[in-house]
Amino acid sequence: MRAAILHAVGNDKLEIRDDVTLTPVGPTDVRVRIRATGVCHSDLSAMSGVLPQPVPLIPGHEGSGEVVEVGEHVTSVQPGDHVVINWRPSCQECDLCLGGQPYLCMKYVIEGFTKGNFRFGGDGATAYGMAGCGTWAEEIIVPWQGAIKIDAEVPWEAAALIGCGITTGVGAAINTAKVRPGSTVAVIGCGGVGLSVIQGARLSGARVILAVDPLESKHELAKKVGATHAVTPEGVPEALGELTGGAGFDYGFEVVGKSATIQSAWQITRAGGDVIVVGAGAMDDMVSISAFSLLFEGKNLLSSLYGEADVRHDFPYFAKLYKAGTLDLESMISARIRLGDLNDAVQALRSGEVLRQIVLMD
Repeated sequence: MRAAILHAVGNDKLEIRDDVTLTPVGPTDVRVRIRATGVCHSDLSAMSGVLPQPVPLIPGHEGSGEVVEVGEHVTSVQPGDHVVINWRPSCQECDLCLGGQPYLCMKYVIEGFTKGNFRFGGDGATAYGMAGCGTWAEEIIVPWQGAIKIDAEVPWEAAALIGCGITTGVGAAINTAKVRPGSTVAVIGCGGVGLSVIQGARLSGARVILAVDPLESKHELAKKVGATHAVTPEGVPEALGELTGGAGFDYGFEVVGKSATIQSAWQITRAGGDVIVVGAGAMDDMVSISAFSLLFEGKNLLSSLYGEADVRHDFPYFAKLYKAGTLDLESMISARIRLGDLNDAVQALRSGEVLRQIVLMD
């Protein structure tokens, strides 16, 4: 089968190979034929080393596909089912899972660094899947918790978006922040996840949603999916005054993954408001907030990993919202491409001008 392989962290180019194979399906595994997969900024972070991953690596974690084989102990799905790939599968047995925080379970994250399900080349070299997935391949193997059944009427590309960007962003608004109706929201960063946060705030009934992005080309789409206002960073002080009377926003979402933008989100959030970090940043990028501010401004600094989702509920729920016409997924897709176009897609994502490019498998 075909797959895109990164041979070393920091490489600019992927090798598109057609001699990749999979290891046998284990008793609790599911083999999925990928039908659509997104090109997400987190894939760039994995390629650059910001998000540590083993190499050789097959990137990709946002995907949908059809089940083609299941292990003898798998009962949750069967061949022919349409599934969304869950890149953060939970063991469903540890204290975190049983305590309502399955998105923090580390069992399969750790396993992904030691278990490579891909083989390539004449010597059968091992390749690893990003986050244990590797959806930039025609087929993958995941634990049964990593394949969530979804309504077969949902198009493959829409289902793929639910697998990461939508769940991360919409979930940040409705699960983590629990945005209240009539509230004011600022979203810094209007890529695919940022637009999803905007949609989540709209679904929650926010009165004001300010989209902040240096690229004015993203402002129109931000308004299309729910933002009431859109500005570049330079326009934030004026917007802050006009929209909140200078008091600050009830919720400030950071969807870039940089210390500077986290601090910006802190600064534009009102006293007693919530600052939600959604962007995936580097381990050595330190955030500086004074101890005085942490106490006396009464703000809550929250992280939102994978939208704090329980994907068993949230994937099908977001699919229902899409089918009802209240969640706009089509507008988030900037291009539909093929596996062989991935190097160009990576370059386009680096430029910042594109949103979600979706790879449709032949």
